[in-house]
Amino acid sequence: MGKTALGDLQYAIMRILWDREEATVNDVHGILLPDRGLALTTVATMLRKMEVKGIVTHRTEGRQFVYRPTVTQSRVTRSMVRELVDRLFNGDPAALVTHLLEDREINPDELKDLASELAVAEKRNKNENR
Repeated sequence: MGKTALGDLQYAIMRILWDREEATVNDVHGILLPDRGLALTTVATMLRKMEVKGIVTHRTEGRQFVYRPTVTQSRVTRSMVRELVDRLFNGDPAALVTHLLEDREINPDELKDLASELAVAEKRNKNENR
């Protein structure tokens, strides 16, 4: 899988497309306008750039382009987390978890869930290595 890291605006647009499955420039603009105050042309330009990047595609409906994502949210998340781990923790995912634990970014309930996930991953790894 190639890199699918997105900037803040691109990610915000993709979240809209993942939620709605497809949307016009006007749809995306209307959703982003209250929080970001972007011009319609800015949203249109960003969607065109994202299409060139291969993460969205469009179909024509009347005089409007209707955009839809070509990558899944999980693929983007994996790529962006992998990039974060590479850039900030020298490729060591355990260092990321250690950082979160040391900075108390994980509350006790989340810690229990994480322990369960670790147990499942450990079991899966043992089964794969047989």
